[in-house]
Amino acid sequence: MPRSSQELTNARREEIIRACASLYETMSFKDITIKEIGAVTSFTRTSIYNYFQTKEEIFLALFQQEYEKWTAELTQVAAENDALTNDELAKALALSLEKRSMLLKLLSMNLYDMEDNSRIERLVLFKKAYGNSIKAVAHLLEKFCPQMNETERQRFIYAFFPFIYGVYPYTTVTEKQQLAMQEAGINFTYHSVYEMVYACSKQLLNI
Repeated sequence: MPRSSQELTNARREEIIRACASLYETMSFKDITIKEIGAVTSFTRTSIYNYFQTKEEIFLALFQQEYEKWTAELTQVAAENDALTNDELAKALALSLEKRSMLLKLLSMNLYDMEDNSRIERLVLFKKAYGNSIKAVAHLLEKFCPQMNETERQRFIYAFFPFIYGVYPYTTVTEKQQLAMQEAGINFTYHSVYEMVYACSKQLLNI
């Protein structure tokens, strides 16, 4: 059991975030409510408001955690390797995002509404986690692609990060969506997260 008020606060915040993540596996963002989240926690629904004011703040906290986990893995790649070829770096980036399906799903949401309905202090924490992921990718480029100059690294960042916003819808297609594409005459070819991120990274690294 938590031994202090801060530990209890952290434990309950984490429980709320986990409950939100669990519901988001099978429900859409619009269908998830504070009431739904409260129903799968060990304390009352009204207690949630002691930790988060809106469901958007809960999703933003989940989003922040996903960025932190991704950043930790990118940092580990840098720490465990003295050198990587461009191809190996492209594979490492692809593998790191292949494991982060929740991050990719959240990226495909309407981030503007999520941020607009969150308090500034929550938004700042999220932006720090997002910014650290950019720094982690930049560090990989600096360490493993010394031939790239600052402009080229920035060009990679500004192409790669917008790209990953669209990965989830291309790699997670429902039967209904597939049927609609067939009737619309669109020849859909499935590609995994790994395949898409690897191909993009290779292209951006000019290999």
